[in-house]
Amino acid sequence: MSLLHPNPIARVALQRERPVAVPARTVYAARPWLCAGIIAAGDVAALGFAAAVSILGWRHFTELLSPHFYLRLWPALLLFPAAYALAGLYPGFGRSPVEELRKLSASTSMVYAALAVTVFLMKDAPAYSRAVFLLGWAQTLALVPLARGAIRAAFARKRWWGYPVAIVAEARAAARIVETLDGQPGLGLKPAAVFNDPERAQQARVRHVILDMAEMPRHVALSFFNHCSDLFPNVIVLPDLAGFSSLWVEARDVSGMLGLEVHQRLLRPGSRMVKRALDAAFTIAIGIAALPLIAAIAAAIKLSSPGPVLYGHKRYGRGGDAFIAWKFRTMVANASEALEEYLDADPELRKEWLRSQKLHDDPRITRVGRLLRRTSLDELPQLWNVLTGEMSLVGPRPIIAAEIARYGGDFALYKKVRPGLTGMWQVSGRNLLSYQQRIAFDLYYVRNWSPWLDLYILARTVTAVLRARGAY
Repeated sequence: MSLLHPNPIARVALQRERPVAVPARTVYAARPWLCAGIIAAGDVAALGFAAAVSILGWRHFTELLSPHFYLRLWPALLLFPAAYALAGLYPGFGRSPVEELRKLSASTSMVYAALAVTVFLMKDAPAYSRAVFLLGWAQTLALVPLARGAIRAAFARKRWWGYPVAIVAEARAAARIVETLDGQPGLGLKPAAVFNDPERAQQARVRHVILDMAEMPRHVALSFFNHCSDLFPNVIVLPDLAGFSSLWVEARDVSGMLGLEVHQRLLRPGSRMVKRALDAAFTIAIGIAALPLIAAIAAAIKLSSPGPVLYGHKRYGRGGDAFIAWKFRTMVANASEALEEYLDADPELRKEWLRSQKLHDDPRITRVGRLLRRTSLDELPQLWNVLTGEMSLVGPRPIIAAEIARYGGDFALYKKVRPGLTGMWQVSGRNLLSYQQRIAFDLYYVRNWSPWLDLYILARTVTAVLRARGAY
């Protein structure tokens, strides 16, 4: 029996006793070359913009620089898409955005390095400005990923975007996969059909299949894999490895056996030094730029309600050590006593508090405090915690003593890194998430940590703060 359904009614079809059988080709009209062309066009546009801004911007510092002199280098722009193509980034569907960021950065840097060596070995090398190349490199590192993000946001839900995929799995596992892929259309893997039989899956007429082996006996899983390999040119296997790292894993052939090499970046001193250097550089830059804003917020808090400007609360971080996390005060001065009074008076509020340690309409929050929370500006003082090494810009949530028990045995994993001012849960819904989802995001971050993941989260934080989704 097959469970064949079109997206976006995937979950509905899974719940029906008689699933709807609609061929995937009537739902999706995949155009991989069109998708790759749009992404490449976006890359070239971002590259050209970065180059133009660098040249025209640096011209303000030296009148000797001629923009027309650089126009003869325009064919060099085509080297970047070529490098991205060699890295497998066209169209790059199914690739983690963190891995894409790493590959884009590496490819961009290699091309700029090659251009710099070539140009500065030319006879007229002194006519070129090294500053222009450095500015162009830095802006390209930022603008190309941003352009790709904008393109995905615009087209990810179009019926011709991405690859339609058939899913071969048990019903519960299939529903989980469908929900995950539907929630992340930017990956470009569109669940078009679900089956529990590989041969019937061929009816979907797609080139990609996802095989979930988690709930299958080994002999059944191996049989399904062999069938899928015979029927589909592209097979994505989801092994039963819940709780393992999913980023920075490479397949290895160990004398005919499949091995997975997991890169434990937490144990690499170089990576940790890069993380600390990023923390220090970003914190100092943000702190200096935000000084006028910090002064204005402090004045607003002092004038609007009695009590101190800052609020310090004991939290637990790396190694399980306690520290004081600082925030701008957003509640009334006697918040702890007020909380107990509110919870005693309203059983529903107490249930909400016990469920998530948060209150959606917290009566203790002041008028200024509500604005600070909505914009996340209440957390600006934690830049001091980052600077002193108690926190990091990116990491798990800093938790209180009462929350340690909710992590159970996973607290040992949590305390391997410093808690962060921002993190996976902040850019994934914040307070709209359940407590268990927050824990899951914290553990995902620790298992998959790398400087690239930090950079990705920092970029996402800007969007999350502007949208203010789940902030209260």
